[in-house]
Amino acid sequence: MIQRVFEQASQSSASRVVVATDDDRIVAEVERFGGEAVMTDPGHASGTDRIHEAVGLLNLDTHDVVVNVQGDEPLIPPAVIDRVASLTGDEVRMATLCERITDREDVVNPNIVKVVRDQQGIALYFSRAPVPWDRARFPEGSDLSQPGWYRHLGIYAYTVSLLADFVGWTPAQLELTESLEQLRVLTNGEKIRVEETTESIPPGIDSPEDVERTLDALKG
Repeated sequence: MIQRVFEQASQSSASRVVVATDDDRIVAEVERFGGEAVMTDPGHASGTDRIHEAVGLLNLDTHDVVVNVQGDEPLIPPAVIDRVASLTGDEVRMATLCERITDREDVVNPNIVKVVRDQQGIALYFSRAPVPWDRARFPEGSDLSQPGWYRHLGIYAYTVSLLADFVGWTPAQLELTESLEQLRVLTNGEKIRVEETTESIPPGIDSPEDVERTLDALKG
């Protein structure tokens, strides 16, 4: 799986693709297929902390942009990596993607993170709760064909400078309550640009059933 993710990322415009891990077995596997890996501390509280250590080991510049692609996303489209990277800059140092929610069950599912944005596409809030809440009609009468509910997709782009600030901030109460580390960024007054994806992003692998589904997709 890690080789497939690496190969997908390598088809993007990234100048360098590196696997950050805390497991010797993953390092050995990446080296076996000719990729690059860095070993990081196993005690990191979040993936963002791990990435910050990795960029330090790689001596990246503060203005460089890093895209975090999860190791369980073997079908990640390379174009999605390029798109989220293009959304960052001096004014907005972190970016991510979202997609419309069209299934009512997804709106109330706490495992599906919802995001609310302003008119400029800047995140107002991320939550596991059904936000926005349609006070007059939710949940039975709300029209999900109308824009309103968006699922956050777990791919991030950051500048190296944002990563340095992130690890210096104390975990926020909202972050701890929702178990969403991006809320640490919002709580500290930083902007996160969130763009609706124009390309379908297949689900990652979280269960044995997901493995079978992904293998079928690769065969097809």
